[in-house]
Amino acid sequence: MADYIDALRVTLAEMLGENDRVVVLTAPAQVSQPVAQALEEAAARLVIYQGRRYARLYLDRLLRFVGRRDIDDAMLLRIAELLAMRMAYEDPIRIAQLTLQEAASAPAGRAKPRIDRRCRFRIDEVVAALPVVVAAPTLKVLDYLGWQHMPVKMRFNAAGWLGTRKLRIISWLRRWRLLSIRYAQESRWVERWLHMIDRSLAVRPEAAFAVIESATMVRGYGDGYRYGMANWTLIIDSLVKPALNGSLELPELNQAIADARAAALPERKQTKLKRAIDAIRARSGAAATQAAAS
Repeated sequence: MADYIDALRVTLAEMLGENDRVVVLTAPAQVSQPVAQALEEAAARLVIYQGRRYARLYLDRLLRFVGRRDIDDAMLLRIAELLAMRMAYEDPIRIAQLTLQEAASAPAGRAKPRIDRRCRFRIDEVVAALPVVVAAPTLKVLDYLGWQHMPVKMRFNAAGWLGTRKLRIISWLRRWRLLSIRYAQESRWVERWLHMIDRSLAVRPEAAFAVIESATMVRGYGDGYRYGMANWTLIIDSLVKPALNGSLELPELNQAIADARAAALPERKQTKLKRAIDAIRARSGAAATQAAAS
């Protein structure tokens, strides 16, 4: 209950034009100046996306990779870039924010550009952006009716006063985002991705970059986002995790990830990807048997 009261207080404070609490957003002192600048710029974007405490979470999540001998600036920057992209995930609130930002970017003295975005979400995706106390019972009803995957078209129009006002109302809902089902799901995904990077650096450093780049599979919204998330999860569960814990011998783990990603299509049954993974695991088993026999 305290979380909901705090979210309500902060939402009202924003509507009244008050500032967020002061939170320090300086990059860790151990990083080089170019890296520090990139991290602080990404944090500034996340302040706009969600708030200063959320941007602080971004910097804190990167601390596990700062100062490590097995990570150079290029790798740290790539982790930071992809982490910022994932933490600014695209929900209806985000699309409203982007539309308002684009409308406000017109040069002074010129007419605002006509911006009219039409997006296709799934109804469970829209509901999941609401606080759990509202979303959970609604999703149960949708599941009972068989409507969870029903497409929902949303229009984000910044052309007139009414459209702009609607976008501002949707954008204000960002303060409730951290109480949503979607945020909890995204948080788990981000932590798992970071953990897999950490594990690969410790056990299979040659595959670390492939694990880092796997984050690019998860992006956007609607069916594309769902397919990407499902494919990423299947690759991690079937190849990466077993290879890192030693239950599956994959001498070329980075190539295995690349081969699996090449077979990952936006299909519900994941037929091609599952076949590719089975083939990779079969080759691994055959190679292990041959090595034991020799």
